[in-house]
Amino acid sequence: MSTPVSWIATKQLTYAQAIRDAHAIALERDPSVYLMGLGSPDPKGVFGTTVGLAEQFGAQRVQDMPTAESGMTGVAIGTAISGMRPVMSHIRVEFALLAVEQIVNQAAKWRYMFGGQMQCPLVIRLLVGRGWGQGPQHSQNLDAWFAHMPGLNVVAPTTPADAKGLLVHAILEDDDPVVFIEHRWLHGIKGDVPEGYHSVPFGQARIARVGGDLTVVASSYMTLEALRAAEHLAQAGIDVEVIDLRTLRPLDTETILASVARTGRVIVTDNSWRTGGFAGEVTSTIAEHAFGSLVAAPRRLAMPDVPVPTSPALARFAYPRARDIVALAADMLDAGERVAALQALPEPAHLDQPDPSFVGPF
Repeated sequence: MSTPVSWIATKQLTYAQAIRDAHAIALERDPSVYLMGLGSPDPKGVFGTTVGLAEQFGAQRVQDMPTAESGMTGVAIGTAISGMRPVMSHIRVEFALLAVEQIVNQAAKWRYMFGGQMQCPLVIRLLVGRGWGQGPQHSQNLDAWFAHMPGLNVVAPTTPADAKGLLVHAILEDDDPVVFIEHRWLHGIKGDVPEGYHSVPFGQARIARVGGDLTVVASSYMTLEALRAAEHLAQAGIDVEVIDLRTLRPLDTETILASVARTGRVIVTDNSWRTGGFAGEVTSTIAEHAFGSLVAAPRRLAMPDVPVPTSPALARFAYPRARDIVALAADMLDAGERVAALQALPEPAHLDQPDPSFVGPF
């Protein structure tokens, strides 16, 4: 009996293991690929995403680097424009701020300045999100900063399968600089991941859940909160559609607008602050192009405009969670009594640990 064309062999991997799988495939397939970053060859391997790769592919292709982010980013750019395909990892998004001039003023503009004749195939991995009370300087998400810049592709996968597929595409198939954003709360989640070579093209959002009453647009970790909220609201007879953006630039406006046209209501979530956040970009796009489909004003859910707190007492109110999506949805659909009758969503046992899969160490 012949195997159906649609059948794809998969295996259960964590998000971190899926990223490691993507690295291994890229290193094996293309000798011009190399990894560079703080802790890349050490036993922890950047949250497990590079474990064992130095032993497998050698120290020349999986390199540690000094705490000289601007200089080392210059090295990565120089090798990229000379024919290599570097992947640079920053274990905190803030460390990349020391290299913003290199990323924004050099890498992002390289193709444009040379009339499309030059390329800069560089991937920069940035880790975002809170954990273990790290507070203002190590818990923030700056995705909107990078998505603002023409010339950069900005990727924020939610699932292990997309983490692998989007990273393979970024390293091997895209010739422009890519900012690859990983939320630290995702590294421990598990899912089915296609075996072997698996590529997910940029600019294609994923309908994570089909629904007809309300659209929730999310990316990265907030997609999980949106799905939790949707399952909770389903108990009250509210049917929520969840859109996982996957990439912020390029943005799949077609999928967003088609969903809003079906539901007439939308909540746009953000992993960062409200003012100047990416949720504002999505909301304005909906207002410009789908205003006639709306039966209620679009709503945004993001962090308040304060530095990310360290204190658990403050963190409880700083980070948007599923319960906040539920409250907004109930208000938009005038379903307060139905939703209030449900058993409340459980609070996490530890505010820096969204679920048992997140165990640190950093």
